[in-house]
Amino acid sequence: MKFQSGFVTIIGRPNVGKSTLMNQIIGEKIAIMSDKPQTTRNKIQTIYTKENFQVIFLDTPGMHKPKNKLGEYMQKSAQQTLNEVDVILLVIDDTADMGPGDQYILEMIKTVKTPIVLVINKMDKIPPEKFEKIYNMYNQQNLFHDIIAISATENKNVQKLMDKIVKGLPEGPQYFPADMITDQPEKVIVSEIIREKLLHYLQEEVPHGVAVDVLSMKKREKQEIVDISATIYCEKKSHKGIIIGKNGRKLKGVGKSARIDIENLLGSKVFLELWVKVKEDWRDHENMLNTLGYKL
Repeated sequence: MKFQSGFVTIIGRPNVGKSTLMNQIIGEKIAIMSDKPQTTRNKIQTIYTKENFQVIFLDTPGMHKPKNKLGEYMQKSAQQTLNEVDVILLVIDDTADMGPGDQYILEMIKTVKTPIVLVINKMDKIPPEKFEKIYNMYNQQNLFHDIIAISATENKNVQKLMDKIVKGLPEGPQYFPADMITDQPEKVIVSEIIREKLLHYLQEEVPHGVAVDVLSMKKREKQEIVDISATIYCEKKSHKGIIIGKNGRKLKGVGKSARIDIENLLGSKVFLELWVKVKEDWRDHENMLNTLGYKL
């Protein structure tokens, strides 16, 4: 029996459901999800293994024209994957008009030789006449090896998409152990979980000005408890007050919600300690970005 393996990158505008799709395929919450755009900042690598194939997914930051050094890192991270993989999934959603962000991505992939599958997400929200308009608009670009409609949240046609992906993979080795679902260190996933909760709890002007640095993770001797200490960085003193909230309620809510997901991830009780610090304009400070793992 032949074994197929390969790398698949998921690209698209911010907030079209890339992370939701990847989490649905893997069956675990690895990439953070939010209704706010530009949620993903790193190339998250996840692994999906079956008896006769292994697919390594790269969930990239949403593609957009960068406004700061962090934005430059995110775009560089996304673009680097395009010629290094076996299949590209371009995810779009139920937006019927092709805006500047869509044109930006289409221009970028015109010179790419990697097979590209167009994934029209949120099909559960698209009426037939609107779907036909979206389909024809992208099909006329003559860039795609295949086009498929799915609903990542409803798990519709996700298996059909997987069948198409596997069909396009070459014969190859099993790169990772069968029980491994991500190459990301636990600290990275924990920091992403905390950041997801911040995105959920905070007001619109704050979320993209926050970063999370997990300072320590240590299991207590002879106890099934993991002590975690993390710093939340924000760009303004006023943002610090918003994050903490009246009588510390908002920060407690973030901590409680994050702790539940982290306990599910680690399989043990967690004591989570969160600190909030102001670092003005950290998204434009190269040293700070490097410290947080965004290598420019």
